[in-house]
Amino acid sequence: MEAKKNFGGLDLFRVVAACLVVAIHTSPLETISPEGDFFVTRIVARVAVPFFFMVTGQFVLSDYFRKDGKNTASLWRYLRKAALLYGIAVLLYLPLGIYAGHYKEMTFGTVLRMLLVDGTFYHLWYFPGLILGILLLMALRRFCSVKMTGVIVSLLYLLGLLGDSYWGLASQIPGVSAAYQWCFQVLFGYTRNGLFFAPLFLWMGAVAYREDDRTKMAPSYQKITGDMAGLVISLFSMTIEGFLLRYLEWQRHDSMYLALPLCAFFLYQILLKVTWEIPPLYRTAATWMYLLHPGVIVVVRGLPFGKEILKNSLLFYGIVLLISGGGAWLAAFFIQRFFGHGYKRKKRKSRQGDLFPKARAWIEVDKAALRQNVKALSSLLPENCQLMPAVKADAYGHGAVLVAKELNRMGMDAFCVACVAEGVSLRKHGVQGEILVLGYTHPKEFPLLHRYCLTQTVVDYDYALLLNQYGKRVCVHVGIDTGMRRLGERSDHEERLMEICHLKNLNIRGAFTHLCADDTNEPKDVEFTQKQVNEFYRIVKKWEEEGFSCPKVHLMASYGVLNYPHLAGDYARVGIALYGLHSAREDYDGSGIRLTPVLSLKARVASVRELGSGEAAGYGLAFVAKRPMRIAALTIGYGDGLPRALSCGGGSVLIRGKRARILGRICMDQTLVDVTEIPEAAAGDIAVLIGISGDEEITAYELAEAGGTITNEIVSRLGQRLWRVGVGGR
Repeated sequence: MEAKKNFGGLDLFRVVAACLVVAIHTSPLETISPEGDFFVTRIVARVAVPFFFMVTGQFVLSDYFRKDGKNTASLWRYLRKAALLYGIAVLLYLPLGIYAGHYKEMTFGTVLRMLLVDGTFYHLWYFPGLILGILLLMALRRFCSVKMTGVIVSLLYLLGLLGDSYWGLASQIPGVSAAYQWCFQVLFGYTRNGLFFAPLFLWMGAVAYREDDRTKMAPSYQKITGDMAGLVISLFSMTIEGFLLRYLEWQRHDSMYLALPLCAFFLYQILLKVTWEIPPLYRTAATWMYLLHPGVIVVVRGLPFGKEILKNSLLFYGIVLLISGGGAWLAAFFIQRFFGHGYKRKKRKSRQGDLFPKARAWIEVDKAALRQNVKALSSLLPENCQLMPAVKADAYGHGAVLVAKELNRMGMDAFCVACVAEGVSLRKHGVQGEILVLGYTHPKEFPLLHRYCLTQTVVDYDYALLLNQYGKRVCVHVGIDTGMRRLGERSDHEERLMEICHLKNLNIRGAFTHLCADDTNEPKDVEFTQKQVNEFYRIVKKWEEEGFSCPKVHLMASYGVLNYPHLAGDYARVGIALYGLHSAREDYDGSGIRLTPVLSLKARVASVRELGSGEAAGYGLAFVAKRPMRIAALTIGYGDGLPRALSCGGGSVLIRGKRARILGRICMDQTLVDVTEIPEAAAGDIAVLIGISGDEEITAYELAEAGGTITNEIVSRLGQRLWRVGVGGR
């Protein structure tokens, strides 16, 4: 239950930027004041396209940059969508291009250049520019730091300046002029493209906003005025620069200025601080206004009275803006209404927002306790060993998305899950970093590993061959069975383990084993654990001797961290301990570390009623009152994961800080409790099944002991219909 993040300033300016682009192509002040029109369309309006690139950089590239070039799946999906939209636009404007004679005397090379760089109609250069710019940044980020990438794209922008607004300077240098002329004839028509222009602004957008700085971006007077001053100064500088270049007649084109990146930067910082809630319709409408307006320009010019309209450039601009804007809003509404883009998602959120998370039964996840446990567990490990939280089984019942996103904010960038479906769910909810699938993935689900950038466990040699046969590179960690006899290739199969290292389609990013007797300090268990450790590192050393160095190794889970922290490795796969629990109470009592339970389980009192002496209650009449008493029905049952073993007095709950014994059999959706000693108990009260109420506490250990199981099972089986509510957030 996190606060919704709004980027109303960006959404609103999308429409403004689209109007500025229309102005560039219609010159609204040309018949009134050529100088004024130059200022509006060739200087002020030039911030529009950089703004669009920066928005894409923020929402498409920022996570990729932050995670060192990992998780390319979402980028490729975006590129496919951009290419599809570009293809639709190409087909839409093909008749106009033919009518205008743009495609006369075409060669294969010019067609290729138009499609890949220049665009097939004058405004469509944006799409190949966007695609090429993203691809270039992806390539640079794989091999360069964020700062070095910025240096490179800045240099490319400077080179582009010489072919654009500073062409008059470049043309005076013989060798440079010849090089640019050849490029203009063979490679591209303008340097305002995806090589020189787009990458800088995409990079600026990617680094302009950081999720963890969101709370620092309140629209305070000082911050707004500082950015406003920067915008005014940079816009003034760009105005001087633009008119000077015009006077010198240096401009081959006028899209690129030295001051333009500064202008775009300060404008973007101002817009980020505006957090009004703007309907998604605005975003879609801005895109369609950009797409439609050139066609509207052609239509208006072709009208019988088009020449009269053209005599008044401001009227011409107004008509084009009105028609293209109206068409864009209609298109946006149609798309969102019938295809669900933004519109239906908005409706679903609204309906869900009407639900009260604490109306029936729910789980509270204490983020402060989670952070405390992370700190405590990390303190046990050597500096070079980091936590790899296990968020399988819905983060042991705590809510995988809620927990993983909180851990992301804390800097955790490696997680492990049980199956591919869990990994896909995390990715769809924006969880970043490496996600290791610890279990078996069916071959029909191999494409999901690639699409969602998941890392798969090699469960044995035959499975490695199966993964290799898939034909695409798959990131894997090799499981090595050192005694658990569950998953992983046996450590005594040295030849097979070596063969796995040479399979060309396996990108081996790590290896691990699972310690199966690390939860006690009994001599025989300590001996077996050490045997497992020795076997694991023997294989790792063998690999190194054969020329294969395993990037990451890990062998500790929760009890390994608690009992054998010196074993280290690169990762520690903490599970139950991360959530403030041991599997059993005796482990907690004998532990030297104090962890804080993260989960509380609560429900509502639905009804309170009298029960006479001799009356029975519940299924099978399992409870019979021996005296007059008051009972309460709670809105939770075994369908929510409450153990049925707690029936008939096997467990209790807390209401108003006092214990209320469970009566009769626990039902699927309700549970009866004795509130005779709690006279103030009433419908709507909160009943605590795990957690604290007043001075009393019921722990997961208590439920586990009553149910004859371990805490892992108790919390992991809590049902999906229980809301997970984050509390204790910063």
